Amino acid sequence: MRILITGNMGYVGPVLVRHLRDVMPLAYIAGFDSGFFAHCLTSNELPERLLDAQRFGDVRAISAADLDGFDAVVHLAAVSNDPMGNRFAAVTGAINHRASVALAQTAAAARVKNFIFASSCSVYGVAGDGRARSEQDPLNPQTAYARSKIATEDSLRQLDLDGMVTTALRFATACGMSDRLRLDLVLNDFVAGALSSNEITVLSDGTPWRPLIDVHDMARAIEWALRRQADDGGDFLALNVGADGWNYQIKDLAHAVAAAVPGTTVSINRAAEPDGRSYKVDFALFRKLAPCHQPRHSLQSTIAALNAGLRAIAFADADFRQSPLIRLRVLERHIEQGRLDEDLNWRVPRRNGFPP
Repeated sequence: MRILITGNMGYVGPVLVRHLRDVMPLAYIAGFDSGFFAHCLTSNELPERLLDAQRFGDVRAISAADLDGFDAVVHLAAVSNDPMGNRFAAVTGAINHRASVALAQTAAAARVKNFIFASSCSVYGVAGDGRARSEQDPLNPQTAYARSKIATEDSLRQLDLDGMVTTALRFATACGMSDRLRLDLVLNDFVAGALSSNEITVLSDGTPWRPLIDVHDMARAIEWALRRQADDGGDFLALNVGADGWNYQIKDLAHAVAAAVPGTTVSINRAAEPDGRSYKVDFALFRKLAPCHQPRHSLQSTIAALNAGLRAIAFADADFRQSPLIRLRVLERHIEQGRLDEDLNWRVPRRNGFPP
């Protein structure tokens, strides 16, 4: 199998590449990335060494030639969370929605067999009745990021993609250790706070619900989708990806991390305005369709791996929310230093295909 992964130099990509290399040792795996976060390494290894090829480019300008000969495309490239979506709302629509649709159309024209789109459970937005949401429930996206994901799903569902098997994986909130770790994710943030200052600060009142999934289990779900056939869910499938037991209230996540890092205190802002994002998710369809690719990690094992991974790089930055481990800060610094414009285009010429 020949696989192209867009956005491979982000948070999920390095874990996915390692997993696919382990389970598909003979596959040809290539990456396609803008390079915004290439320098944000949190390991001593360059994950791209496991690829057969690394290409640099803007997913908004990907061409048919870039997809020639590939059997599958895993589309991870995106403006990847709510703060970035709020800061770059117009760009979020251009990259997350319009470029994703154009990529799928180009892939279908290039005879790609499987297209995997990284969607999000954030499309459920607010679910105040406490009932876990399934794929058949109404959607209530609250942010530019969530709206871009559901807009792409809707477009992919309506397009004639000439039989290309297209899977929109609605991932629960990602967490866990990676070669390019993000600390702008709730569980990762809590572990970083516990290790750097022995304090976890919960900005909300702690009551919102979130489903979570370890990034390594995300990789296993993508592996399943790469092999999915049309008779196993249809030509187009939108699927919640996670596990029922990983639905947690934010306060419970904070206390679980505090229990794993002795001496940590938890500060909850009980006077905070209600969080507009609170939802539990039902993963029954994922269990039915992918019984051999269910999440293996527990909350405790993921916290332990984050603890060990951060300690291994001697992490101790109490000001980590201003560091390169926060993706919005990376983009803002690229812009401040003249490397990117406000539309997230590289300003300076690239040499030999590499970003600056």
